[in-house]
Amino acid sequence: MALYPFEKLAEDISPDIPVTRSGFNGVTLAHNVSSKDEVVEIIRRAETAGAMIIKEPQDTFWGGFSGYFADLDGYYWEVAWGPMFEFTKNGEMKFKEDP
Repeated sequence: MALYPFEKLAEDISPDIPVTRSGFNGVTLAHNVSSKDEVVEIIRRAETAGAMIIKEPQDTFWGGFSGYFADLDGYYWEVAWGPMFEFTKNGEMKFKEDP
């Protein structure tokens, strides 16, 4: 879980999201993956299942790659890959240690 300023999170998703409490509520669910291709694959699967794509997968300001969709209940999901992500054999994500 991460806490991030409401306005900055809305800006990260799309400049078109109104920064009000009547729609986007400042909460996203994140799914971190091990490759850029996996980001695209999951976003496309969500779209096929009826999700609304909010932000197409693209490079991010923080050096990663991510996209956002809204599920059928209106919750926003970020699917993200980052060069600092590392996954164990069990699929657990951790941040790479600096060399």
